[in-house]
Amino acid sequence: MSATTETRLEFRKLGARIGAEIRGLDLSGELSESTIGQIREALNVHKALVFREANVHDDDAQVRFASRFGPLTKAHPTVASVDGKPAVLPVDSENGSANTWHTDVTFVVNPPQASTLRSIVLPAYGGETLIASAAAAYRDLPEELRNFADTLWAIHTNDYDYSVPKNLEHANAEERRKEFTRIHFETAHPVVRVHPLTGERGLFIGGFAQRLRIVGLSNTESRDILRLLQAYITRPENVVRVNWEPNQLVLFDNRITQHYAPDNYDGQSRQLNRVTIAGDIPRGIDGRSSTPIHGDSSTYSETVVLPENANAVPEVATSVPELAKIGAQP
Repeated sequence: MSATTETRLEFRKLGARIGAEIRGLDLSGELSESTIGQIREALNVHKALVFREANVHDDDAQVRFASRFGPLTKAHPTVASVDGKPAVLPVDSENGSANTWHTDVTFVVNPPQASTLRSIVLPAYGGETLIASAAAAYRDLPEELRNFADTLWAIHTNDYDYSVPKNLEHANAEERRKEFTRIHFETAHPVVRVHPLTGERGLFIGGFAQRLRIVGLSNTESRDILRLLQAYITRPENVVRVNWEPNQLVLFDNRITQHYAPDNYDGQSRQLNRVTIAGDIPRGIDGRSSTPIHGDSSTYSETVVLPENANAVPEVATSVPELAKIGAQP
């Protein structure tokens, strides 16, 4: 009796700390459980995966692929989806650029575990997406600063000052901001989050944490501390710069990354579609979970409930072999 051997996927690293790519893997069909497990394993290791020549040509194919990793969120808690596609968010330059560092939708208590982006219309130049490893940033912190960060909690909100000078704002900025904040959300999250699958610690801050404060500190103190910690995330060695091609899909781990879309394409059209996968409630290193302060996110996303021993993995797994062993959970 012969046994079939599943082809092992080969991802090519894009950087020492974050990012890997694979070319020609057809994501449009029925992928085996083994293939999905290998992609999850690679995501745990590399944090951001670039699928070139992915054969994902429409929203339905993107939704099918994303659904293999868990239930999907709605497109956004406040922003409209693509017509007829409740899980698909248009990321269109006509509505402005996401040129601030952020983790998707951290102003709710159950942010997405992962995000997919699919290329639709690309500028002739520019328009990349930068993705940063919050785990590498945490490991970079001096021990004294790590110990301090471990104790902190920050309030995230969608009532967010993008800090864009008025002369550089998009023409629809005011309308877009009104839509974005039409329901007010605030959530207290740990500044250091433990990844539920790998046990890694990562800085869980970003743009939505900048508007308010760290719990127990003044606004001025909070801004200074958040600015200091954020600088570790955006160190060049912790960032992969994803260059977009037609027929490309990117999958990144929203639990332990931040991303940024530089406005460097001179007003050309840039269109991506985003589909996000429902996540768990973040936990800090002491096991305490994030707490909602304002706003109900239940209509946006269900909450993924992890096994009670989900965090019973190595406290900080840093090497690729370690992560590969514990990361292949579908």
